[in-house]
Amino acid sequence: MKNVLLLLVAFAIVYFVSTGSKSTRNVAIAKPASAAKPAKFIPYLDVYDQLQLSQTGLQKSVFEYALRGWQKISPDKSTLTIVDLSQPSTHKRMYVVDLIQKKLLFNTYVAHGQNSGDLVAQRFSNKQSSFQSSLGFYQTLNTYMGKHGLSLQLKGLEKGFNDNVFNRNIVLHGADYACEDFIRKTGRLGRSQGCPAVPYADSKGIIQAVKGGSCLFVYSPDNDYLKKSAYLAEQNEFASL
Repeated sequence: MKNVLLLLVAFAIVYFVSTGSKSTRNVAIAKPASAAKPAKFIPYLDVYDQLQLSQTGLQKSVFEYALRGWQKISPDKSTLTIVDLSQPSTHKRMYVVDLIQKKLLFNTYVAHGQNSGDLVAQRFSNKQSSFQSSLGFYQTLNTYMGKHGLSLQLKGLEKGFNDNVFNRNIVLHGADYACEDFIRKTGRLGRSQGCPAVPYADSKGIIQAVKGGSCLFVYSPDNDYLKKSAYLAEQNEFASL
């Protein structure tokens, strides 16, 4: 009788071990259910909150616009430059962001064109000798030494809005009228002939950080531009993070 009981116990152990291991093997080789294809999204949108850019005066919608263009123009470049001309020139309205390192490299003053407006830029042009700023997305090119010292050539990427800036000699450069002293004396920043001019103290660092094909976005809430920009036309295609 004792031998029979031992045989039954042994049989039970063998049975449970074999069925348990078989179940385990089935789990191990089972293929996971196919996941739904993720919707397109705007990368690095979370950088806005991480850098607390709202406290600098930059609206999240403007940052999102800039990311859309960056994604199409130079996603292999970590720097994104935003010139927010919806803000008055007395505000530090240029932002140079390293999206990969998640750092705000520069937040400084930037001038708009003489004929674009006084304190706030309200008029924009793509025409020669207009002395107005041009809206839209740009790609940075090469540096050179000009009358303002180290300067950076720009290529306008939006037909009808800024594709004439290279021929107009619209470049990024330093200027003595783009500083706080000028604001204290006149109540506004000095104005350029259409160039995004920055303080001399920041110009060299900015130019070195953004040269060579990075994305520059000059923004204003201009209805004509926002409706016609090829870089912003697919806004409904993206889902925010």
